[in-house]
Amino acid sequence: MADAGKLIVAGPLDKNAINYRGIFIFDVEEIEQAKALVEIDPVIKSNLMTAEYLNWYGSAALKETLKIHSKIEKVKP
Repeated sequence: MADAGKLIVAGPLDKNAINYRGIFIFDVEEIEQAKALVEIDPVIKSNLMTAEYLNWYGSAALKETLKIHSKIEKVKP
């Protein structure tokens, strides 16, 4: 999803009162497109987590996060 330019940010949040939570931020036009992407996630498919969908508008610079990350990430030898 990231390589296709659809997934901008993803990751887990701390354990809380309703078990584990995570976040996906997608670059899509409609929530239906996000739903189609989330449905293929193994954690969602296994029902370990469920999804809630919200519209969100953020900085266009957020799209550059993955490019920057690939330049500074630690690589295992």
